[in-house]
Amino acid sequence: MYKVKEMFYSLQGEGARAGRAAVFCRFSKCNLWNGREADRLNSVCQFCDTDIVGTDGQNGGAFENAASLADAIKALWPASNNVQNTSAKPYVIFTGGEPLLQLDEPLTRAMHERGFEVAIETNGTLTVPNGVDWVCLSPKADAKLAITQCDELKLVFPQDKAMPERFSNFDAAHYFLSPMATPSIRSGPDGTKASNTKRALTYCLSNPQWRLTLQLHKILEID
Repeated sequence: MYKVKEMFYSLQGEGARAGRAAVFCRFSKCNLWNGREADRLNSVCQFCDTDIVGTDGQNGGAFENAASLADAIKALWPASNNVQNTSAKPYVIFTGGEPLLQLDEPLTRAMHERGFEVAIETNGTLTVPNGVDWVCLSPKADAKLAITQCDELKLVFPQDKAMPERFSNFDAAHYFLSPMATPSIRSGPDGTKASNTKRALTYCLSNPQWRLTLQLHKILEID
């Protein structure tokens, strides 16, 4: 059974594929934070701003098997789109929470059978099943990585235990810094979103291996 917090059709807002239409499937649960505010400061990842508890979000629910979830995802893709080239074919992004707690080979196979390209956004602490076409790795703190390569490495910045230097030799095709904005640092003279964006910009200018990515979906206020 797959437990999904929410599913929706929108545009990818950040990283190497920003602006591309996708169905987002957000699984419930994470292995680095249980989603409860009371436990945030005792968790490995302390800055998540996503509701990952339960299955009560938009189009959320419990799906008995891969086929039923794949059909629900397919139903969210525009029926009029029959384009089959790689850049415009149906596209699903599995995210969370931590999607690799639930994403498996039967589900990736079911999505391919329905014509979808499959992407994940993961913290990298679990292995990737066969069939995933695009891996976006977002390391958190000092959590041990089970992934040794990815398509894009998107690092929330700054993290004291996960600074860019630690990943400069990681096997990735793209390197991005995403300025941190969390519930605990939304105001104040230091650590604000504007300050973190400036710090990330400065780092990218000094280290051009890294590119700045912003959450355009939040800036533009789209779902």
